[in-house]
Amino acid sequence: MREALFIKKNKDRWLRNQVIPADDPDEVAVEFTQLVDDLAFAKTFYQQSKVTRYLNAQASKTYMSIYQNRKEEQNRLSDFWKFNVPLTVRRHHTVLLFVALIFIAFFIVGFYSSAHDEGFLREMLGDDYVNMTEANIAQGKPFGVYAQGNELLMWLGIMINNIFTSFNYFAAGILFCFPSIISLINEGVRLGAFEQLFFSKGLGLESVLTVFIHGTLEISAIVIAVGAGVVMGKGWIFPGTRKRLDAFKQGAKDGVKILVSLVPIFMVAAFFEGFVTRYDSMPKWLSGMILLGSASFIAWYYIIYPILLQKRLRRNSHH
Repeated sequence: MREALFIKKNKDRWLRNQVIPADDPDEVAVEFTQLVDDLAFAKTFYQQSKVTRYLNAQASKTYMSIYQNRKEEQNRLSDFWKFNVPLTVRRHHTVLLFVALIFIAFFIVGFYSSAHDEGFLREMLGDDYVNMTEANIAQGKPFGVYAQGNELLMWLGIMINNIFTSFNYFAAGILFCFPSIISLINEGVRLGAFEQLFFSKGLGLESVLTVFIHGTLEISAIVIAVGAGVVMGKGWIFPGTRKRLDAFKQGAKDGVKILVSLVPIFMVAAFFEGFVTRYDSMPKWLSGMILLGSASFIAWYYIIYPILLQKRLRRNSHH
């Protein structure tokens, strides 16, 4: 086998094992055996090659990780956020894009359906909520609902509710992805109807600058949580060349990693909703800065950084 073909055939596995080593002892043993086999092959046919030196270094590193547990827990936690999550997200960018497009499409459906049918608006949001919001608007406090209750209790309550909701959306993905997607469609339609209610009263800009102080992180995290559920379900429906059960297990592991990464985001989003959104009279530039910062973080950590990290690691593996 030519060296270039040997590298092309195995480089993704080498890179995955290097950056995201297995936690299960049996999987570690399998990976180490494969690595040793690759090293033996490389030493036989490409003795002076860089790939042989690379495999030798990786085999030594894996050996040390098996027999000398040197890695500190702090480093493992750092690697999880710096490498594991971004590379896992990168592998499933197509799924996350698909889910995001579904959400956007049904947000538009909800917005325009509510604009042409008030009955649809009330069906989506409920008569009590619509009546309360219209009463608040008439009193000059359109976002008064966010100023109710104690800030700390509101933060904790919203945080716990959103985390459990996202876990439910994720778990529903096990049923061939459809329940997760249906939940996302409902979220998109409701949000579209919600925004149309304020736009119809001439409060569109104020709504965006107020609600999306927390909504940017919260809604993005919900969409990604649904995407994580689809990642899990997809492994069962479309196993590819792998055994169906193995593909499902890998999809579940990847989905859980993505889901866990969302917990801090839900915590911050709930903090904004409990402590910040209630001040709807804050300067527009400040609201805009918070909104822009939140959107920039989501775009960087879940889109841009995973792409750059993958390119960097592939480039380094060729040297």
